[in-house]
Amino acid sequence: APITIEELPEIKVVVISHDHYDHLDKATIQKLAAKVEHFVTPLKVGDYLIEWGIDRQKVTQLDWWQCVELGGFKFFATPAQHFSGRGLLDRNRTLWASWVIQSSSSNLFFSGDGGYFNGFKEIGERFGPFDITMMETGAYNDLWPDIHMLPEQSMQAHLDLKGKAMLPIHNSTFDLSLHDWYEPFDRISVLAKENNVNLLMP
Repeated sequence: APITIEELPEIKVVVISHDHYDHLDKATIQKLAAKVEHFVTPLKVGDYLIEWGIDRQKVTQLDWWQCVELGGFKFFATPAQHFSGRGLLDRNRTLWASWVIQSSSSNLFFSGDGGYFNGFKEIGERFGPFDITMMETGAYNDLWPDIHMLPEQSMQAHLDLKGKAMLPIHNSTFDLSLHDWYEPFDRISVLAKENNVNLLMP
């Protein structure tokens, strides 16, 4: 990663999408604990944090469509099409989620992990338009469209959500697929021009 935990400032809220190792690392959570005021997770994912020594008062766990307000921000857990599990025998025992994050001046969407599904349209109808959608755009494969979106699907999800600007995420850190590390940015850049979408990238 391009920044160390030690270099991070104090953090009000950490939002976790699901329990896969590339999104929920025990050592990282324990190092972050002293810097973070609150953790927000889908149902049962927070149990890991509590088990790892995080004060349960600092952990909020939500079902889809539930909301918590923290520090002037509202965090809504919203549906995603994915799966969970950290071993051979615990598949889908915890929930996964996308997130809507709202303040008085901004409206954000965080996709977490997931395949393309009609839920993006419903979220867009309920909560859109969004100032920024943080959309999974990476670690995809034609064989996995139900759990990770191809760039064309990421763009369609952004449009379904009524997003104004799109920030591609879930790329360039972990090598989880066979595509070149720069391919997600190349493909989404072309799609953004074709669809007149404001793309936010390094």
